[in-house]
Amino acid sequence: MKIALWRESRPGETRVGLTPDAVKALVRDGWEVVVARGAGAGSHFTDAAYEAAGATLADEPRGDLTVRVNPPTLEEVAQLPEGSAHLSFLSPLLSQDVVRALNERRVTTLSFDLLPRISRAQYMDALSSQATVSGYRSVLAAATAFDRFFPLLTTAAGTIRPAKVLVMGVGVAGLQAIATAKRLGAKVRAYDVRSAAKEEAESAGATFVQLGITADAAGGYARALSAEETAAQQQALLQEVANADIVITTAAVPGRRAPILVTTAMVEAMGEGSLVVDMAADGGGNCELTVAGEVVTHGGVRVVGLANPPAAMGAHASFLYANNVLKLLALFGAKGQWAPDWSDEVVLGVTVAHDGSIVHGPTAEALGVAAVVPTTPPTKEND
Repeated sequence: MKIALWRESRPGETRVGLTPDAVKALVRDGWEVVVARGAGAGSHFTDAAYEAAGATLADEPRGDLTVRVNPPTLEEVAQLPEGSAHLSFLSPLLSQDVVRALNERRVTTLSFDLLPRISRAQYMDALSSQATVSGYRSVLAAATAFDRFFPLLTTAAGTIRPAKVLVMGVGVAGLQAIATAKRLGAKVRAYDVRSAAKEEAESAGATFVQLGITADAAGGYARALSAEETAAQQQALLQEVANADIVITTAAVPGRRAPILVTTAMVEAMGEGSLVVDMAADGGGNCELTVAGEVVTHGGVRVVGLANPPAAMGAHASFLYANNVLKLLALFGAKGQWAPDWSDEVVLGVTVAHDGSIVHGPTAEALGVAAVVPTTPPTKEND
């Protein structure tokens, strides 16, 4: 079976779906890999490195499985072989036209956005690996944009107090943001609607903000707040935001619009020169004033809309992503043979569509069709 590694077409993207080391591992396991020329240039992976790993190069690679980071455009979908497979961050509910086009070509479509959040899937959780990069980069972006020091400084010219940072959302990205801000010397507070986040935030070095409003759900995740709870939450957060020099928001919902955490009123309550760094800008933003890829100034407060933060660290972000790809593909086949076990909850969970039918229930509902669960043909031993 041939795996095709495409060059990313998203403007500003530096990541690549497979590193040369990952290609080497696939080739060793019996897969054939063809790589688009220049695919790894943004991450400093040369064509020569891919060839040395056992890949062949092509201007427009074709394969039984296409691997990339971002979803294809409609024009790129038309280039995929009919009946092939595709793996990326697809966000199917936000890319319904692409999903429909892929399905018309009977492409088996896999999306990291849909990976079940269970223990054995942690090693293949690309959302978490990329969130680690995003959390780290969000603090570096804040330190660069902030026109004051982060740490406490005692000098002959006077004492400078540490920056006060509020991290909103204590998931993977939030925990990395807390740890990075602490390393830079800031005084860090953190907020999350999950009560279980308190221990996690404190272990990373933050003081946890408790507002008396929780949204605990099964498995340690958060449920959606009601309109009344959201209003009470925002009112309670107003003073916390106003007291912060820097607010870093990290709340993203895979495949859906990011929730609003910071209102315009909160921004207006912040001091002159304060900063909001919105890590969820690509998903619509956690701040009402966020514009992805831009810095908006409102009443002396700057709102930084971070667009695609993992692309700022292409090499390491690609390293993590490629390892996630290897772990996930191991469930879909081995020794160069494509043999997905559709009874596996991870295999089924990441599958958007297969053989002309939509598999993912919410996507099927959005497209107005019935979801069809694929089955694994019986082996001779089980006949």
